Amino acid sequence: MSIELNHLDTGGEGVPLVVIHGLFGSADNWRSHLKAWEGRRRVIAVDLRNHGRSPHAEGMGYTAMAEDVAALLDRLEIARCHLLGHSMGGKVAISLARLAPERIASLIVADIAPVAYGHDHDSVFAALRCVEAGAPTNRREADALLAEHVAEKPVRLFLATNLMRGEGNVLALRLGLDEIQADYESIMGEPAGSAPFAGPTLVLRGSTSHYVADEHLPALRRVLPEAEIVTLAAGHWLHAEQPEAFREAIDAFLARHDASA
Repeated sequence: MSIELNHLDTGGEGVPLVVIHGLFGSADNWRSHLKAWEGRRRVIAVDLRNHGRSPHAEGMGYTAMAEDVAALLDRLEIARCHLLGHSMGGKVAISLARLAPERIASLIVADIAPVAYGHDHDSVFAALRCVEAGAPTNRREADALLAEHVAEKPVRLFLATNLMRGEGNVLALRLGLDEIQADYESIMGEPAGSAPFAGPTLVLRGSTSHYVADEHLPALRRVLPEAEIVTLAAGHWLHAEQPEAFREAIDAFLARHDASA
């Protein structure tokens, strides 16, 4: 059964752009992009299950998460959309494009390939569990707890976006951490679907990221045969590191495909 996802919606006319965040992210991470796009196109940013303000539920498989997004499109009466996903959200977007291609006017995938990856979030899970156990009452305490396992300040700042004020003035995680960790294997796996998505596709990758390396391109071409590949001078969080170049690449791509959407 699909989950009723929380979302942000700029409103507006035309075929909307639907944005899907990555692992441990949320729609809130995209507010600056929504503000930049507002007035020019309708943009909807979603909170996937177990993330942001969406409900917690067992199962992080890509079929289930794609069905959640499809149910949101139904609820908003959106027949077709441009679909943008970053990292895990990119795999959700690829899954929905393969499972329901008639609903996708174009696909934009940010720094992820349709392949299985190894486990590389052990330190992040340890840091988040440390915060959970430490019950910090302010962000300085929370950062110190995160720093026990995550040295990179930008990563800690990103993880801290999941903190909310809870009972007893304690900063608690709004993530469904138990559910995410229980099905982490699915998150690291391949997207759902079997057929290629033959519609217009843009793949944005970071020049210093390992997620869309040259070795991944054959698999990417099999799943997304029409993909245009653009490399930005950035790492994995290319939308945060190069926001203007990121939007410019997307705007140029959508300008070519809005008319036929």
